[in-house]
Amino acid sequence: MGCAIARSLSETWGDVFLLEALPKLGLGASSRNSGVIHSGLYYRPGSLKARYCVRGNYLTYEFCASHHVPHRKTGKLVVAASAADAGELTDLTENGRANGVQDLRIIDRAAIRAREPRIEGWQAIEVPSTGIVSSEDLVRAYARVAADQGANIVTHAKVERLERTHDRIRVTSAAGEIEARCLVNSAGLFCDDVAKLLGSKMAEHKIYPVRGDYCELCRAKADWIRGLVYPMPRADGLGLGVHFTRTLWGNTLLGPTARYVEDKNDYERNRVTIEEFAEGARLMLPGIEAADLAPAHSGIRAKLTAPSHLTSGPHGNATADFIIQRDSEFFNVVHLMGIESPGLTSAPAIAERVRELVTEILA
Repeated sequence: MGCAIARSLSETWGDVFLLEALPKLGLGASSRNSGVIHSGLYYRPGSLKARYCVRGNYLTYEFCASHHVPHRKTGKLVVAASAADAGELTDLTENGRANGVQDLRIIDRAAIRAREPRIEGWQAIEVPSTGIVSSEDLVRAYARVAADQGANIVTHAKVERLERTHDRIRVTSAAGEIEARCLVNSAGLFCDDVAKLLGSKMAEHKIYPVRGDYCELCRAKADWIRGLVYPMPRADGLGLGVHFTRTLWGNTLLGPTARYVEDKNDYERNRVTIEEFAEGARLMLPGIEAADLAPAHSGIRAKLTAPSHLTSGPHGNATADFIIQRDSEFFNVVHLMGIESPGLTSAPAIAERVRELVTEILA
């Protein structure tokens, strides 16, 4: 997200600084995902997620084509297991249409099999605008364009202190000190920590990390999946369910799972077992055994909603919207919070909005 914003801002301002805490760009959520260019099917009509995903879908394809970022518009299937899911399937289709997602249609079992011969399902939504991208290459391309436009990209630059000085924000990082006319807090999992350093009330929007594990089909069975195949979305709102992704390199991923973790850097402890992956995969892909799978990467989502044991009710708000707004106390600060999926797809559209907000501040 930060790279997309730096690319957008540096089109106008030559003194843009992107501070990255890690040794390289994109080592966190930006690359630890499925690499899917989402369509905007799932999100509440009128929400920021819906608006920026649909706009970002178009902009991402446009950027990838212009800057030679590996990608492919594959389309995807969202599969209903039985007739009992008919109402939910129809509702999801209508939701996508309300968001402006084009060319959606419901197909039957025969059409599913024609497209994905190994997949078992009753009906499915065909979503032509979904695709896949090399997320690492996408991040690097945003950063490369930003740098070519004069942006300063600094790694090993974890923010350690923030202070207001008249009409500036003094930013002290591991790489040195900057006085900024405007600060954009796009720290992902750590956006609430940055808000806390500032002393902002926006720190009340606490981030709850949700880890998703992936595994990979063995090479001999990678072609059992031809494209992107999703189940119906999870009822608890934590994610879109464990799905199949045939990548640009011909391997097939299963995942992500979704589980709250305490540590924002906990990518490895108590991973979902291969047996659990296999059990879930058989619902749509009969014949898969644990021996056909191997562990892959994991990622962590920046959820704005607490697990149920920390709240008085169920997860009901687990699909909380993005927060993209100026700070009510610090006039020259913009916060991006809860930027989880579809953040990768939405990035160029969110960057447009951030540019508008920054223009208001610097005008």
